[in-house]
Amino acid sequence: MKTLLILYFLVGCLANDGHQKLFGRDHSSIDLSEKETKNGVGQLIYKIITTWDSKQVLHKPVTITFKPHPDGLIMEVNALFFNDPPSPPGEPGKPFDGLWDFEVVESFFLNSKTTQYLEVELCPHGQHLVLLLSGVGYAFKKELPLEYETDITTDYGKWHGIALIPWSYFPPDVDMMNSYAIHGSGIGRVYEALYPIPPHEISEGQGPNFHRLQYFKEFSLQWIMGADWEQPSSNLWRSAP
Repeated sequence: MKTLLILYFLVGCLANDGHQKLFGRDHSSIDLSEKETKNGVGQLIYKIITTWDSKQVLHKPVTITFKPHPDGLIMEVNALFFNDPPSPPGEPGKPFDGLWDFEVVESFFLNSKTTQYLEVELCPHGQHLVLLLSGVGYAFKKELPLEYETDITTDYGKWHGIALIPWSYFPPDVDMMNSYAIHGSGIGRVYEALYPIPPHEISEGQGPNFHRLQYFKEFSLQWIMGADWEQPSSNLWRSAP
């Protein structure tokens, strides 16, 4: 498993234009998402092209790729490296509570019927944060371990990260997803969303809130793992409140 992660990592770092080529096809021009399949399984690519309030991002968008793996879901990030804020005061490769206050890319995986969801946060400096939530904003487990590697040096001004999210971290019957990216400090703080809040639904004085689950959109792990794949059961979620 470690060898596979390193292989994916090296391929991403060696791509000349910073984009993965999937089965010989360059997906760098995709506006939002695309599904590519081979032998009944596939991978999904998403680009974050809007801020949380539906404004167009003013830089090359963050790309998130989900790939199949027997032990979990591979989440791969390719993004500009702003280094703002600088690295959190935590050890790279370890969980860091409060990572959302730094430069980070996040994905949320939701069971819309139970309001149980998984939150995965990845930082370019190597720290990560995994939370299991039952009910809006209520985390009953956090700082779970994660296999995660990142590179901020190979391609100047960009970062590449790859994580293996164990199946046991996903709530049963995931059917919705959203992803986010954050960078900047002070009044220059920027909050980006794959599925933003429509402008006409934003109230005066409203700020970003990534736990607005009603704006998540349809997602299925079977799109990646294949139609006959069954999500493994998880003891972690049996203890959910």
